[in-house]
Amino acid sequence: MMKEPAVYIMASKKNGTIYTGVTAYLAERIYQHKEGLVKGFTAKYSCKDLVFYELHENIVSAIEREKQIKAGSRKSKIQLIEKMNPTWQDLYKDVIF
Repeated sequence: MMKEPAVYIMASKKNGTIYTGVTAYLAERIYQHKEGLVKGFTAKYSCKDLVFYELHENIVSAIEREKQIKAGSRKSKIQLIEKMNPTWQDLYKDVIF
């Protein structure tokens, strides 16, 4: 499995509940969320659609970016999503190799 440090946002639906996370293995982590293998927020609120992601050179920069996104308002997160993905389409197919 190839390391792929990334920050990502999962959503329950367009303008629904959103979750921001960070991982070293993007495709595997999103699979875990989609299948409900990750207990907690995403499972509780059915955040199963990958609506935003950013790849990073290393996990340290990914963690720093995650903190920056999480510190922002819901409005700023929605703007970030809609800049990359205006229709809130599930981007999981884009990260499967």
